[in-house]
Amino acid sequence: MDSFLLELAQLKSEGLFRRTEAWPQAGGRIELPDGRTLLSFSSNDYLGLACDPHVKHRAIQAIERWGCGGTSSRLMCGTLELHEELESALASLVGGEAALVFSSGFGMNVGVVSALAGREDIVFADRLSHASLIDGARLSGATVKRFAHNDTAALARLLETTPCRGRRVIVTESVFSMDGDLAPLEALRALAAQHEAILLVDEAHSIGIWGRGGGVCKALGETARPDFTAATLGKALGTLGGFIVSSTVGREFLVNRARSFIFATALPPACAGAALGAIERLTQDPAMGERLLERARAFHGLLLAEGLQLPEFHSQILPVHVGENTAALELARCLRERGLLATAVRPPTVPRGTARLRLSVTLAHELSDLQWAAARIGQAAREMRLA
Repeated sequence: MDSFLLELAQLKSEGLFRRTEAWPQAGGRIELPDGRTLLSFSSNDYLGLACDPHVKHRAIQAIERWGCGGTSSRLMCGTLELHEELESALASLVGGEAALVFSSGFGMNVGVVSALAGREDIVFADRLSHASLIDGARLSGATVKRFAHNDTAALARLLETTPCRGRRVIVTESVFSMDGDLAPLEALRALAAQHEAILLVDEAHSIGIWGRGGGVCKALGETARPDFTAATLGKALGTLGGFIVSSTVGREFLVNRARSFIFATALPPACAGAALGAIERLTQDPAMGERLLERARAFHGLLLAEGLQLPEFHSQILPVHVGENTAALELARCLRERGLLATAVRPPTVPRGTARLRLSVTLAHELSDLQWAAARIGQAAREMRLA
């Protein structure tokens, strides 16, 4: 235990210590017990579906029919008709042949990457790919080559100069979780075709928002179609779990090789029911994502007008770069006092020296909320000489 205490003390000294904090509500607006309201920019409930009445109703229906737990792994007796209904709906949403649902988005990525690649193979991963993708690549035993973020020329050089006796697997996100920028998916698809590589794209932060809910790859069409689309049920769809969309053969391969599918208890019925409800809401109102991006673009402009330095607008994720860990924590604290929840993001979530506030716009935020928030963020940043 002494070594743990020493390591925790080191984290505190570096501004990297973390602790959990319980909240009375989830989503983009939090009503506190003392009557105050916090406007949250740390939620991934982008479309506000986690508390949507129809989504909750579908979750309750699923519990009433199927019970609370998955009860077993999918390959024992845990696969319910509900899971297959959800997989059919997800394949249709994304525009693929087949889908496979996992009980965890993180576990899914670890299991899928380590199933696609082995000791004779090479994984080429964007340097800013999510930790779950990198962990899966490392666990696979494959050689891992990380290329500079969104640098297709660097990837092309690696593909051309790295001998490979087995499979080549290219891994990226479509919308990057901490920077909010988009991958050059059409160029990646072309490189994958040229080098006979498998392309895996994690669409965790774009499902529900682009392509009438089907993601960035669907919005771009055949020129960007990956071999495997990975995504989560836990962000815009408002529930929990992960899923892969692929060919029928690809799905069968993962059923037999992805250890986080084979050995995990099935997704609970409530989560599957809620996901179906979220897809139904998207079908009823496919412009939800467009409205979200319009609000995010407006917020980006408001923040620029306050003197903040932001990257070019790409998505509902707006990073406010601070640099030092302690400065990011202090800015987050100042904003909390002003009624804003904007969690400081620090290493290892982001590279050293790039601590930031990651502002997530949701449909819970009206334009008036965004105007109010931008003014307070600008004021706090100027007080700290960050703007």
